[in-house]
Amino acid sequence: MRKQYVIGIDGGSQSSKVAVFDLKGQVICEGIEKLKPLQRPRHGAVEHPDDDLWDSLCIAGRRAFENFPGDVKDILGVGLCTIRCCRADLKEDGSLASPVMSWMDERLSRPYEHLNPEVRYVTTSSGYIGFRLTGEFRDTASNYEGPWPIDKNTWDWSTDPEILKQYSIPRHMLFDLISPGSVLGYVTEEASRQTGIPAGLPVAATANDKAVEALGAGLLPGSTALVSLGTYIASMVYGSRNIPDAQHFFSNMASVPNHFLYESGGIRKGMWTVSWFRDLLGDDVRREAKCRGLTPDQYLDEEAAKVPPGCDGLMTVLDWLAPPQQPFRRGMMIGFDGRHGKGHIARSILEGIALTMKNHADSMCRELDISLDEIIVSGGGSNSRVFMQIFSDVFGVPAKRTVVNDAASAGSAVCAAVAVGAYPSFSEAVRNMVHQRDVFLPDAEHSAWYQQYNNQVYRNIKGYTDELLKQAHGLFSGNEET
Repeated sequence: MRKQYVIGIDGGSQSSKVAVFDLKGQVICEGIEKLKPLQRPRHGAVEHPDDDLWDSLCIAGRRAFENFPGDVKDILGVGLCTIRCCRADLKEDGSLASPVMSWMDERLSRPYEHLNPEVRYVTTSSGYIGFRLTGEFRDTASNYEGPWPIDKNTWDWSTDPEILKQYSIPRHMLFDLISPGSVLGYVTEEASRQTGIPAGLPVAATANDKAVEALGAGLLPGSTALVSLGTYIASMVYGSRNIPDAQHFFSNMASVPNHFLYESGGIRKGMWTVSWFRDLLGDDVRREAKCRGLTPDQYLDEEAAKVPPGCDGLMTVLDWLAPPQQPFRRGMMIGFDGRHGKGHIARSILEGIALTMKNHADSMCRELDISLDEIIVSGGGSNSRVFMQIFSDVFGVPAKRTVVNDAASAGSAVCAAVAVGAYPSFSEAVRNMVHQRDVFLPDAEHSAWYQQYNNQVYRNIKGYTDELLKQAHGLFSGNEET
C-alpha cells in the first residue's frame, strides 16, 4: 500500500513553515522562512511589511518540496493555519490594500474604520492566505476573535443589525465562513508555481493558531491543560460550550467544529523575551556555545540548570510588551546581587513564564471548578529539559511534550486529514497522528518551594510595583514601544 501524505502550513508570528506529514504524524520534510521585522509607521500601528506573510510562505513551501522524497500524487491535501488576531484589508481583486496588521496593532482593539476607498474585503490572515492559495473568498469561522460581528453560538456572522452596526463592517465586505476540517478550495496553478505546493490539492480550513496548536498537541476533553509557548504564551483547557461572561478566561473557538478552548490570560512577547536575552549576550554566548558543541539556546539551558530554584532571589516579571489596558506595565528583573550571572537571568525568565502561567491557569480553573491532572507544553521552548522540569515543578503535575513540538503544523495536518476523509473524526486523526515524546514528573521538594514562593512573593510583586510604574509612565510614554 502506497504511503500517503498531508501538508501542514503554520504561518506564525516569527516565521512561516510548511511541513509534509505522513498519516502517522511523522514529519517527512519541511521548509521554514523567517518573517521580516514588523514595521511601525506611526504610534499604535504594527504591520507586517510588504506582502511578507505570503512571500515567506512561498519560500518555505519551495524549500519543503526541494526535499520531498515521495510522489506528489500521494499528497491528499493541505491544512492552513495562520496567526490569529491579524487583519487584512483587500482590494476587489483580493490583493492587499495595505500591509497586514499585526495582532499587536492598536487598531485591532477597535471596530473597523473604512478610511481607504480601495478596501473591498476585510478578513483575517487566514482569509487572505487562503485566497492566495485557492482564489476563494472563504475563511474558517474559528479565526475571528476580537472586534468582528461573529456569533460564537452559531459559528457564523451575526444577523443582528445592531451588532453589524457596532462593528461597522458590512456583510458584503466579509468572507463566507466554513467550519474547521472543511475544504476552503483548491490550490491554483499560480499558487502552485509560487509555493511549490502541487496544484489542485484541497486546502482545509483549520482555526486560529492557538486552537490548531492545541489540536496538534493532542488536547482533548479532560483535566489536562495546554501551555502554548510562542510569541504570545497562553494556557487552555477543552470546553464544550461558549461562556461569554467569564472573568478569567475567554471561549476560543476550537479546531473541532462547535467546540471551544477556554483560554486563560497570557504573556505578550513571552518566548520573544527568551530570544531577546540570548541575542543580548551576542557573540560571547555564541563563542562559548560553539566551544562546547552546543547551540546558544542549549548553552543557556546548561547554565540555567546549574542554578537552584528561585535563582538566589532574582525575579523576572514578563511585561516586555504591556497589555493595552495597562500601558504603564514594564518588564522587570529585581533582586540582583553579586552572585548572579547569565545562568541566573536565563532561569529567572523561564521561572517567570512558568509562574505567570500557573497563576493565570489557576484563576481559570477556579472559575471553571476544575483541577488539573497534567499539562502539555508545546512550542519550541518545550525542547528545553530545564524549562519542562520547571513547568512540572511550578504546576505540581506531570508535564508532557509531543514528538512534533511545532504543534500548529501538526494540527494543520490533522485538519487536512479529516477534510479529505483519511480519518473519520478529529479524535481518530489525533490518536493516529499525535504522539507523546516524554513526561516530566514534579520534584516534590522543589514543587513545595515554588508554591510557597509564589504565594508569599511572586504573585504579589505587581501590587507593589504598579504605582511606581504608573508614575514612570508619564515621564517615558512618549518614547515607548507599541
